[in-house]
Amino acid sequence: MSVRSTLALIVLLAAAITSWILSRQSSETGIRQSPQDAAKPGYYLKGARILGTGADGKLLYEIQAASAQQVGDNQIEFEDVFVKYSPESEVPWSVVADRATLLRDTEQVRLEGHVRALSSEGFSGNDTEIRTEVLIVNPVAYTAETDERVQIRIGPRSLTATGMVASLNDNRLKLKSNVSGKFVL
Repeated sequence: MSVRSTLALIVLLAAAITSWILSRQSSETGIRQSPQDAAKPGYYLKGARILGTGADGKLLYEIQAASAQQVGDNQIEFEDVFVKYSPESEVPWSVVADRATLLRDTEQVRLEGHVRALSSEGFSGNDTEIRTEVLIVNPVAYTAETDERVQIRIGPRSLTATGMVASLNDNRLKLKSNVSGKFVL
């Protein structure tokens, strides 16, 4: 091998090693700085179950959902939601909805999308169903409230109104406005 060939081989080998080192450093730097690869804060759950307790520390209610996701630092969003009181609470209500939001600093659950509150021992001791698009439930205070249109079925009677406040533990209901109904005797 000639001196010229040896020198060319050394230059090519040096260029290959330098290129390999530079490409490795830039790819490592790219990985560290890529926002898609950074760890995302929060959590995501499938088949979520959240238990809420009363002031005495005993189970008061349960939220079941197909999925739950932490959004920011202070809220959890749920999909395909079912909320029910524990049998010990003696509150015969359950609520289903497409979505729900639970804020960290409040005891309220905001339910949205095809919301249905159901009770076999509802108002006047009859099967009761409340339908609306948005319902704010405070499970600790046993209240449910909305400013949206509501449809209420109490046994064979039905009512519609705009807005309502319900006390779930003593089966009391206050309709806010635009009340109309159908009563079958």
